[in-house]
Amino acid sequence: MSSSDKDLWVSWDDYNHAVVGLAHLIHESGWKFDQVLCLARGGLRPGDIFSRIFDVPLAILSTSSYREEAGTVQGNLDIAKHITVTKGTLSGKVLLLDDLVDSGVTLQKVQNHVKENFPAVTEVRSAVLWYKACSAVKPDYFMHYLSHNPWIHQPFEAYDSLRPHQLAAWLRKGDAA
Repeated sequence: MSSSDKDLWVSWDDYNHAVVGLAHLIHESGWKFDQVLCLARGGLRPGDIFSRIFDVPLAILSTSSYREEAGTVQGNLDIAKHITVTKGTLSGKVLLLDDLVDSGVTLQKVQNHVKENFPAVTEVRSAVLWYKACSAVKPDYFMHYLSHNPWIHQPFEAYDSLRPHQLAAWLRKGDAA
């Protein structure tokens, strides 16, 4: 599929390149952080990669707003009560990482949530792969600025419609490729 002003189709290669490119951009900025806080689900993959590259702990906060119409319509924002972190609590300099910023509501509310509920956090900076022009919030770091606000079709969305009873056929299809 080809991208347009309405739709941005992202391949696995493009996706992985954007994640590593964003990591490089942050490294080149000189800012050092103590933990990565990724927003699940979109920030999980970049969060894992950043945690490995920068050798810092990974914290996970589940949020959800795109649930209706097969994940294409933004609903009310839900923020999990707890952050999952393997050691201690969220503290120090934190990189808040997600895949994209659309309206900016999630990014803004999570930043406020962290400031209000984690007094040991001394600084929060945000990073996303895609920053849409329609966002009310500008992330501290972003890989791609999207002036036309396209719908982003990420490579892992193929799993959104895959169900357990379809796995055998899906695997066979992959073997034929």
